[in-house]
Amino acid sequence: MKKWLYKLFLEKTDDTKLQFFRYLFVGGFAAVVNIGSLFVFTEFVHLYYLIANVLGFILGLITNYLLSKWLVFSKENTLNKVTEFVIYAIIGIIGLGLDTIFVWIFTTLGLYYMISKIISTGLVFIWNFVARKLIYVAIDKKGSKKEN
Repeated sequence: MKKWLYKLFLEKTDDTKLQFFRYLFVGGFAAVVNIGSLFVFTEFVHLYYLIANVLGFILGLITNYLLSKWLVFSKENTLNKVTEFVIYAIIGIIGLGLDTIFVWIFTTLGLYYMISKIISTGLVFIWNFVARKLIYVAIDKKGSKKEN
């Protein structure tokens, strides 16, 4: 693999710009899982769109967590796995609440539920990245103070 590709996608980093760039790819893939699941659950399984939205969000969240740990936040290993997942789950639950509210509001205002989902996904994407990054920064600062 070319060195610049390795650095861009796989090398461990705490550079926020590079992490955000990677998070765009990870988030994009997770969004495909999330939105695709919503469509399949609604159109083929015939679930109510808000229930299908929750199921799709959970599948996207799991995808995002696994890929983010591998590609985006791989350098941030200051927490034990259980604590880390609990924090990730809390951020995800808040994101799920925001996502469901946004999808419901936009759909109630007359948008097709899939358009509502795409808009909501963009808004929640920003929430997820900022929340995770701020938590890791706070933990790193706390860890640095203990070492001094």
